[in-house]
Amino acid sequence: MRAVDTDVLVRLIVRDDANQVRAAEEFILRGAWVSHLVLVETTWVLDAVYERSAEQIATAVDMLLNHEHLSVQDADVVSAAAENFRERPAIGFSDCLMLEIARKAGHLPLGTFDRNLAKLSGATRLPQ
Repeated sequence: MRAVDTDVLVRLIVRDDANQVRAAEEFILRGAWVSHLVLVETTWVLDAVYERSAEQIATAVDMLLNHEHLSVQDADVVSAAAENFRERPAIGFSDCLMLEIARKAGHLPLGTFDRNLAKLSGATRLPQ
């Protein structure tokens, strides 16, 4: 299966360049894989460049998870991260994903200095 980068996902979501949207849609027709890294970069771009809200970003992640032509790396992990992010958007999607990756790998607790992240099950706040 082929893979896509951040630019392709951003075009599929924001649809701000008709030629690139068309090319992205054509490329993924036979299926495409989305890595965790590309997904994290995409959520960052949606926030920092396109000023999307946490709810809009969570909805975009859900859309990618349910897209008929995309296969998201560890979709169960990404889904759990999106759920945590939706409940606590101040934490950030990348931190939610980092925690869920550690959980799936069996490497908990996740040590952090981040007060918000430490509120999630599986994370432990380290003394400062």
